Amino acid sequence: MTRIETLWGPWDHAPLDEVVELFRGLAVPWWVSGGYAIELAVGRAYREHGDVDLSVLRRDQLAARRLLSGWDPHVAGVPGGLRPWEPEEVLPEEAHDIWVREHPDGPWRFQLMLDEADGDDWVYRRDPRIRRTLGTLTVEERGFRRLAPEVQLLYKAKGRRAKDDTDFAEVLPLLGEDQRRWLDAALRTEHGTHPWRARLRSTGPV
Repeated sequence: MTRIETLWGPWDHAPLDEVVELFRGLAVPWWVSGGYAIELAVGRAYREHGDVDLSVLRRDQLAARRLLSGWDPHVAGVPGGLRPWEPEEVLPEEAHDIWVREHPDGPWRFQLMLDEADGDDWVYRRDPRIRRTLGTLTVEERGFRRLAPEVQLLYKAKGRRAKDDTDFAEVLPLLGEDQRRWLDAALRTEHGTHPWRARLRSTGPV
């Protein structure tokens, strides 16, 4: 685990298993996302992680907030940079990233992301033309669910960092033809051209 300093205090992320155990008490759908979703798809550890990401649908946010009643959750990416998420507060559409810690003097322990949905479809918040059925969004993993790797790669494709290219390279050989085709089409829709598209096509027909 890597301790990271930020303007709003240090990150010292909780072990993935501990965060998963906490969310087992949530009655609405949730899943592991971020870098750990890719690592779980690969089936082995291959890099360090600076945080743990879990996701829920925006429409289920209040159930998640109640689960976190004993924690100190804050909303990121809003005016002012970071502010408390008050109990029973419905967050505005622009808020999708929540930082969570045990108490105000402690380090940040994990992130909770809010995903968009339209009925039975997941909708990509950066480009609503990209969507898929909720039933295909996640994959069963040891009694919990993780985000499908092709969807996580779509999130990582914008503003690529070295770790995102590493995640792409590690999971690419494991993607089936349908997964590569979906990611190629999504990248084309959002970005037009993207360096990953050529590599997706080089591994087989898309």
